[in-house]
Amino acid sequence: MAKKVLTTPISAEDLQDINVGDVIYLTGYLTTCRDVAHRRVIEEGRELPVDVKDGAILHAGPIIRLLEDGKYQMVTVGPTTSMRMEKFEEEFIEKTGVRLIVGKGGMGDGTMRGCRDHKALHCVFPAGCAVVAATCVEEIVDANWKDLGMPETLWTCKVKEFGPLIVSIDTHGRNIFEENKVVFNERKEEAYAEIAKQVGFIK
Repeated sequence: MAKKVLTTPISAEDLQDINVGDVIYLTGYLTTCRDVAHRRVIEEGRELPVDVKDGAILHAGPIIRLLEDGKYQMVTVGPTTSMRMEKFEEEFIEKTGVRLIVGKGGMGDGTMRGCRDHKALHCVFPAGCAVVAATCVEEIVDANWKDLGMPETLWTCKVKEFGPLIVSIDTHGRNIFEENKVVFNERKEEAYAEIAKQVGFIK
């Protein structure tokens, strides 16, 4: 199977044959964007100072090193819990035109609708791999809303084959975390019964 690499700018057509569970990579530009930035855009009605239309965002609070020449270096960039952005994400997708959202863990029905209706993906970057993620960053090309502090600043990065990214929500209305909940719930009673037999001696 060929390695699937998305390159910004990303079109709706680029995403139509991608499904939940697929593993993809990103080349091009990626902007970190988390809690406060989402609140500024949705609750305060402010314009995002970075054009992410047909682009990608990362729910992350990176550690950045300022170099002597005034440029920035990515030290670590681990994903943060995406569910914190759930109440904003559907509207954020519609307003900004972002195509790829990367984070940690699943997201809910709002994000699923946003991805389905506006043709975007949510992907999971494996947790605990913040240093690995940083090695995919070739250069930090811009920094916006630095008044928010390092974790919340919008760091725009040039990346090469950033990943692996596991597709958790696709453009067809599927959400792998929600689908897995159904499967796991079907299995749990059988698992409980088996565990109970093994520990029945405990009083």
